[in-house]
Amino acid sequence: MIERFSPRGSIAAMHTDTPTPPDLNWQAQALCAQTGADFFFPEPGSSVREAKLICGMCEMRSACLEYALANDERFGVWGGLSERERLHLRRTDPR
Repeated sequence: MIERFSPRGSIAAMHTDTPTPPDLNWQAQALCAQTGADFFFPEPGSSVREAKLICGMCEMRSACLEYALANDERFGVWGGLSERERLHLRRTDPR
């Protein structure tokens, strides 16, 4: 229908950006996938110590943190860092 009212060839010549979904294969290998979300998304004011211990043993920690920073995850423990720690990292990162 749009082509009918557009100049000939303009629709095909348009550049369309389709977002590429992030590679989430790391999530299946992450220790948190085997543990449960309760540790990683605690109630406000609760300890995140257990989550950080699990993250410290996880081989996917860097991919997890990279994902959280790239997607502006604001809640929970990602890549071994709490919300406050990720916010501090974003503020001090020179990128």
